[in-house]
This record gives sequence, structure tokens and C-alpha cells, in this order.
Amino acid sequence: MQSKAQNVSEYLAEIPEERQQAFNKLRQTILENIPKGFHECMIYGMVGYVVPHSIYPKGYHCDPKLPLSFTAIASQKNFIALYHMGIYSKPKLLEWFTTEFPKHSKKKLDMGKSCIRFKKAEDIPFELIGELMQKITVKEWINTYEMVFKK
Repeated sequence: MQSKAQNVSEYLAEIPEERQQAFNKLRQTILENIPKGFHECMIYGMVGYVVPHSIYPKGYHCDPKLPLSFTAIASQKNFIALYHMGIYSKPKLLEWFTTEFPKHSKKKLDMGKSCIRFKKAEDIPFELIGELMQKITVKEWINTYEMVFKK
């Protein structure tokens, strides 16, 4: 479900009350741990964390008007989602995350290519998400993006 919110504050106000605390804690975990240079904004109807045009003027190759996306969070119909392009593009990071996840959660990992789904707020491993956010700097993400996605 894509939101029509124009900014992060509007998006946060739309989140169902029963999810607000967990979603805000997930957002705060990201903000406290994501390396300098990434910018929080609305992108694709979600709260996104991007490399701004001021750092990477080329933008996203499919639509250069958009900044280069890195990660995003969304309150979907049946779950809270964390989208992380680093996991999608870096096999060693995916291996690290899937190995670490059981150490932080009793639940089975519910994951797509870049989407990690949390059906219950109490299932979000905030500490692990914080570690994940620290794994890739803006410069590393740009290099990975250019190497992997622009082939």
C-alpha cells in the first residue's frame, strides 16, 4: 500500500495506532544508526532513506529525477516492512543478516529479495536492524549500486 503522504510527518500520522510505537521505534533505530549522508524522505509512498542528488547527482538510473534509494520502511496492510537494497545487492550482507536473525528473534525470517516483513511489532529485532544500518556507508552504497545495478 503506497501512501499519498507528502512528507514523513503526514505518513507517521496515517499509521494505525496499534503500530505507531513499533514503527516510530524502527524509524528511530534507523535514524540513530544509518551513516551520515543518507537523507530521510518520502519515496514510493514509504519513508525512505536515500542518497540525495547533492551527493549523487545522477540519481536513480530508471528515473534520474529520483534520488538513489537505499532503504525504506512502510506500514503495509498485514505487516511492517523494511526494504533494504544492500541485502538485495550484497550476498555477504544477506548471509550475515540471515545468520544473525535467529540470534535476535524466535520467529522465522519472513523475507523477500529486499523486503523483511514483521507481522507483529514485538517481532522486530531493533538491535539487529541498527547493526544492519551501520554496514554500508553512502560511498559504499554508490559503489555497489554502480557495480551491480548499472551493468
